[in-house]
Amino acid sequence: MTQSQAELKLYSFDEFISWYPENSEVRYELHEGVIIEMPKPKGKHSNLTGSLIEQLLIIIRQMGKGGIWTIPRESIVKPKREQSGYEPDIIVLNQEVLEAEPRWESESIIQNPDSVKLIVEVVSTNWRDDYYNKLRDYEEMGIEEYWIVDYAALGPKKFIGNPKKPTFFVCNLEDGEYQMNRFTGNTVISSPTFPQFNLSPQQIFALVL
Repeated sequence: MTQSQAELKLYSFDEFISWYPENSEVRYELHEGVIIEMPKPKGKHSNLTGSLIEQLLIIIRQMGKGGIWTIPRESIVKPKREQSGYEPDIIVLNQEVLEAEPRWESESIIQNPDSVKLIVEVVSTNWRDDYYNKLRDYEEMGIEEYWIVDYAALGPKKFIGNPKKPTFFVCNLEDGEYQMNRFTGNTVISSPTFPQFNLSPQQIFALVL
């Protein structure tokens, strides 16, 4: 990620939202007061994100949640930290409680963990954000399930092992803390929120190779 050259001050979340260019072709996030220009997903990253959305939508329909659990084109998650704001690669929202979000209709802002069934981050060069900052902040918010999809094995060895290999994490909230469940190879991924997600990391990552 590269910091926008125009940003010289630390921004609050509300200042960031006011600053955010309307109809921007570029995605931005706020990281501890600093506005960050996010890399545009390309190639394998873009293909993988699209494939995961397709699989999730199929499962949502199979679960009888079509039109209830939805995946918006864009949204901004407001964590408890006042000077941060994230735009997940994928977010699954629960329309049944979304009306309780005071800023959703006007600004596409999510701040209530009950609105979120799942957040997915596909790891790229900014892997530290996905493994550290976002994991911490989504956990603190109370987001019940968070997937870290590290198809290029970019993450730290203490998480994905040595030698590094492509890894899929399902982080479930238990007693206020994420339990990181690691899946590699042909092991079928287990998701409490999506029990019918009967794919292995190898099957998922093969979609982008």
